[in-house]
Amino acid sequence: AMKLQSPQFQALFTPGLRSVADLFEKKNYELRIAGGAVRDLLSGMTPQDIDFATTATPAEMKEMFTSAGVRLINNKGEKHGTITARVHEQNFEITTLRIDVVTDGRHAEVEFTTDWEKDAERRDLTVNSMFLGLDGMLYDFFNGYEDLKNKKIRFVGKASERIQEDYLRILRYFRFYGRITEKPGDHEASTLQAVKENAKGLAGISGERIWVELKKILLGNHVNHLVRLMYELDIARYVGLPLDGSLEEFDRVTKHIQNLCPKPMTVLTSLLKVKDDVTNLDLRLKISKEEKNLGLFLVKHRQELTKAAGPEPLRPYQDFIMDSREANTNSKICELLKYQGEEHLLREMQQWTVPTFPVSGHDLRKMGVSSGKEIGTALQQLREEWKKSGYHMDKEELLSCLKKL
Repeated sequence: AMKLQSPQFQALFTPGLRSVADLFEKKNYELRIAGGAVRDLLSGMTPQDIDFATTATPAEMKEMFTSAGVRLINNKGEKHGTITARVHEQNFEITTLRIDVVTDGRHAEVEFTTDWEKDAERRDLTVNSMFLGLDGMLYDFFNGYEDLKNKKIRFVGKASERIQEDYLRILRYFRFYGRITEKPGDHEASTLQAVKENAKGLAGISGERIWVELKKILLGNHVNHLVRLMYELDIARYVGLPLDGSLEEFDRVTKHIQNLCPKPMTVLTSLLKVKDDVTNLDLRLKISKEEKNLGLFLVKHRQELTKAAGPEPLRPYQDFIMDSREANTNSKICELLKYQGEEHLLREMQQWTVPTFPVSGHDLRKMGVSSGKEIGTALQQLREEWKKSGYHMDKEELLSCLKKL
C-alpha cells in the first residue's frame, strides 16, 4: 500500500481541515480526499481545489455540522449529495459516496452508498478515480496511480459505458490527455473506437459545458494532435468547429503560440476561415461577446495587418491602435501578434504605452483659432503630422507647425 507524506499533502492540514476531520472521526464517518486533488498531489502539485468524499449521508452531515455550530453554505449541491461547510474562513465541499442509478448522457440520478469502490467506478478516468485518506493512505481501485506514473489516460472500466453516462467525458478524455501524457498518439484503439461511436452524443450537450472543456484543450499540450483527432473521429461538427477547418493554418499557428500565453479564442481562430465561422461557433458554444469580437478581429486583420519592413516593424500595429476608437484594441493587437508568432514584437508592444496627443482645442483657441469647424480641421491636420513623426512631436513643435499650415 502506498502512503503519501509530501509537503504539498502536509500543507493541506489547516486549522479548518483539522476541525472537520475531528468531527467526522468522533462520529465514525470516513472522510477522504477525492478525484482531481488526489491526482494533483500524486503528481507533486498543490491542488487548486479539494473535493472530499464521505460515507456520511447529507442528512447525517447536516445534523453533525449544525450541532457543532458550523455554518453551512446553501449550495444547490445537496440533491447530488454535496454539503458545503465553512470552517475557519475556509469552505469544505464534501460529497456522499454515490452510485448512478439512471443516466441520460447529460446528468445522473444518484443513490447514496458506503462502498468506496462503487463510487470510484462511476468516475470518468482512472487518474481521477482515486481517494486519499487523511493519513496519506491511497485507495486506488482501477490502477489510477500506475496510469498516472506511466502518463496513460484511460476510462474507468468500459469506455463506451463511461461515455454514455455523460458524453462530455469525450472532451474530458482529450483535456486530460493534453495535460498528462508525454507524446501525441498514445491512445488505446478501443478507446478511440468508443469515442467515435459515441461522438454524436455531444450534440445533446450544452454549448457552455463544451466551451469550458474546449478552452482547456486549446491551451494544453498536444493541441494540434487532439484537434486533428476531433476531425478524424467526427467530433468536430458536434462541438461547433467548422466542417472544413483549416488544419494547415492551425498547425502553423499552434507551433509557436503555446509559449506566448494566448487566449483560447486566439488559438481556435486559426481553424476558422471566414467571419461566418465565428458566428456559427458562437451559436453553438455561446462564447462571450469579448471572445466573439476577438475572433472577428483576427479573421479580419490576420493577413494584412503585419509588421513593417525597416527600422520600425511595430509601426503598423501602433498606428492601428492610435486610429482605433475602441477601448481594448491594445489587447486584441497583442493577441494578433501571438497569432502571427511575433514574439519579439509582442514583448515590445507590451512595454509600449499609448501616447497622448499633446494639443487640445483650448491650445488652438489661445492661438486665435475661434470657429469650432476650424479647430476640428486643425486638430485633424496636427494629428496627421504627429502620427508621421512617430508620435514624437511635442506641443511646441506641433503648434509651430500649425503656424506654417
